[in-house]
Amino acid sequence: MLRFQHLENLYLLLLLPILIVLFVSLFWWRKNKLQKLGDEVLISKQLLGFIPGRPTLKFILLITGLAAAVIGWANLQMASGMEKVQRKGVDVLIAIDVSKSMLAQDIKPDRLTRSKQLVLSMLEKMKNDRVGLIVFAGRAYLQVPLTIDYSALKMMLQNVRPDQIPTPGTMFSEALELSVNSFSKREKKYKSLVIISDGEDHDENAIAKAKEIGETGIIVHTVGVGSPEGTTILDPTSNALKLDDQGNAVVSKLNENELKSIAASGKGTYSLLRNADVVAEKLVSEIDGMEQKSLGAVVYNSYSSYFQYFLVVAFVLILIELLLPGANLKPKNA
Repeated sequence: MLRFQHLENLYLLLLLPILIVLFVSLFWWRKNKLQKLGDEVLISKQLLGFIPGRPTLKFILLITGLAAAVIGWANLQMASGMEKVQRKGVDVLIAIDVSKSMLAQDIKPDRLTRSKQLVLSMLEKMKNDRVGLIVFAGRAYLQVPLTIDYSALKMMLQNVRPDQIPTPGTMFSEALELSVNSFSKREKKYKSLVIISDGEDHDENAIAKAKEIGETGIIVHTVGVGSPEGTTILDPTSNALKLDDQGNAVVSKLNENELKSIAASGKGTYSLLRNADVVAEKLVSEIDGMEQKSLGAVVYNSYSSYFQYFLVVAFVLILIELLLPGANLKPKNA
């Protein structure tokens, strides 16, 4: 079975007919000019160094060489066998806090957007792991079940926003409990939960729940989003400051102690989100370092490449075209 590894490069071949049309047009323009001067054959013989057919030959060499170069760049391949690859990975659930405090802008553009950027960076670095998405505030919901379809997860991630969950607050125990129910119960390992939040928890059972699920084999990592100094929160509907019951502006602060305690109880790590790529690299490294399960064998076709032959042909043809004189340098005999 033949295929081109980079099929999109073959679109460059569409430029060749344009070059051919330009050459033919130039050829007929020159022919008409000579006919207007008199007998075409006689005039051509009188032109200094003129070699009949030489321009056409050089053009054919050039156009063929360019075609061979484009085909070589597309890399023609032929199936040469079958290769079985064992896939290994772990199951990873990513839980994003979507409470209104995640709209705080103490890190730009806001905490929730930076959280999404972290997830995207993680997906770019992950390969064989199954990944799912949980959103939580006062309640937790499984947005995307465990899957290897990262593109679908990325698409769903774009729609994550606070108004998805009408119940206000931040309940870590809800996300922790949902993760237990979303993982396979047949296995005691190969599982990891990543919680991304500003740590403003309204649940006293979170640390105890993290310790409980940590004993079931689920590794819990936490990521803090925001700053310890905190900032005020704008209501997305009215664009006004969020106020408490006394009419004072609510200041949302990053609660690192809560997140660190949950990570320690869940036998995982805590990271402060400053640079999404750096934190993503750390988390993926931790996940890759876990014991991984076999996800089955995938059979691939093994292909041999033949681009080098086309590039050699292209080089030789273009070299001949360059070295081949366009006109006879010796003066004609009188």
